[in-house]
Amino acid sequence: MAFKGEDHLDSLSLPVQRMHLIQVDSVQRWMEDLKLMTDCECMCILQSKPISIEKDEQNELILSSQYSTCDNLQLLLKRAWIISTELTRIAQKLEKNRWQRVHSMTVRVNCHVHSMINEYNTFTRSSSEEMHQLEKLLIDKCSEFTAFTERCLQTEDEEILKSMKSCVNETLTTVAQYFGQLIELVLTQEAQNLLRQIELSGSLYVTESAISGLFSLAQEGAHLCRIIAKEGGVVALFKICRQDIFRCLYPQALRTLASICCVEEGMHQLEKVDGILCLADILTDTSHSEATHAEAAAVIAQITSPHLTFTQHLSSFLENMEEIVTALVKLCQEASSGEVFLLASAALANITFFDTMACEILLQLNAMKILLAACSDKRIVDTPFSRDQVVTILANMSVLDQCASEIIQGNGVQLLMEMLFEKCSSGNAAEAAACERVQQKSAVTLARLSRDPEVADEAVKLSCIPRLIKLCRSPTERNNSDSVLVACLAALRRLAVMSPDGLEDSDFQQLVKPRLVDSFLLCTNMEESFV
Repeated sequence: MAFKGEDHLDSLSLPVQRMHLIQVDSVQRWMEDLKLMTDCECMCILQSKPISIEKDEQNELILSSQYSTCDNLQLLLKRAWIISTELTRIAQKLEKNRWQRVHSMTVRVNCHVHSMINEYNTFTRSSSEEMHQLEKLLIDKCSEFTAFTERCLQTEDEEILKSMKSCVNETLTTVAQYFGQLIELVLTQEAQNLLRQIELSGSLYVTESAISGLFSLAQEGAHLCRIIAKEGGVVALFKICRQDIFRCLYPQALRTLASICCVEEGMHQLEKVDGILCLADILTDTSHSEATHAEAAAVIAQITSPHLTFTQHLSSFLENMEEIVTALVKLCQEASSGEVFLLASAALANITFFDTMACEILLQLNAMKILLAACSDKRIVDTPFSRDQVVTILANMSVLDQCASEIIQGNGVQLLMEMLFEKCSSGNAAEAAACERVQQKSAVTLARLSRDPEVADEAVKLSCIPRLIKLCRSPTERNNSDSVLVACLAALRRLAVMSPDGLEDSDFQQLVKPRLVDSFLLCTNMEESFV
């Protein structure tokens, strides 16, 4: 028997190969973690004994052990994650009075703290006095914590342990507090160092390296993005994007900006430096590369995301919206790859949520025709994610009365029908969610457009009604999605009004005639055998 996607392997050889892959992956993972999970007591002893060597030899040793700032920061963040996890586990064991485990884990945390500080001081160029003070406070408190838990092991008196427990808890809280402050200071200092390089260096190589470091930091989550934004990261990157000497670094700088602007602090900084105007200038400047235009589109997509709650202050966006939308439509039309189209169409989709005037601009620019034509090119619109952006734009534009004729002329009803059959082929959760959104939004668009008799007739001719019924009655067809079900019921009811002869009596009685909520409950309780 052959396995899906692995037809070249027979059933006997496949488990053997999988076992080999598991072994390789486990060994590789062990090798990665080995440095971080070394025996705690040995590490503490070794790290308390400095190796005395000549200054030049020391510099040579440090340089030979360095990979890059990004690698060292990754090591630091991984170590910090381990410490944070251990502190949480200590609190859990303490709650259960598992004193032996509490002590052993405290020793381990002590070791990791020493290792983290030593590693950081090895690769950092300079540390502030505040940093040294925090390091000392943390090390002293960890030592105190270890000694405290050791004393707890030496008594079995429940009353004494009970009184000591509150002190242990208090010490644990202080350790966690000092640790958090130190990590915050370390990351702030690294962001400052990288931004200082961007500000002061005229070298392409140094600036590129610094931007790459910032991008790596920004990938670690919203908290890091807030630190970068507060330290002036958005200002520095837009400064790069306004200098012709750094044109080759525009894509990298814009990609980093898109990451940082996922947080409110980044958005405020963007507004302060007229970032929207800069993005509009880049998008409308035909001398820039497609990669630069695509990354600028990615920033637009980020700052106009409907999931963000802090976009209202982007007043300057409305002033530049028409030229931005025009440039994005052109980028969709001329996109040389699926990735470029995805970024441009995602920006357009978000803008249609951001302001209703965008839909009117898109209609004037014949965007409907351009997007529908792109969907017929499988090289450009090649994933459910791209189709999700296109159908989002169609759904938001469908509120306009003039949209119906554009849809019919561009065979848009046929496309919407095809989107009702969207299926996830990979088993990937993100792709499955995108497929659900495509089905839902195509049904919503059909429901809105079917107020026009011509669109409704076209939908009936293309057998949209049987497909909508199938989606309603068969949970697996819609990946058990309730949102798809509601959208399909709404579209079915709209088409049934326009073409009542297209439904059998049982479908009408169960899916159209009752209240929407009753039909919804009926369909969600259906077994597959019912279909």
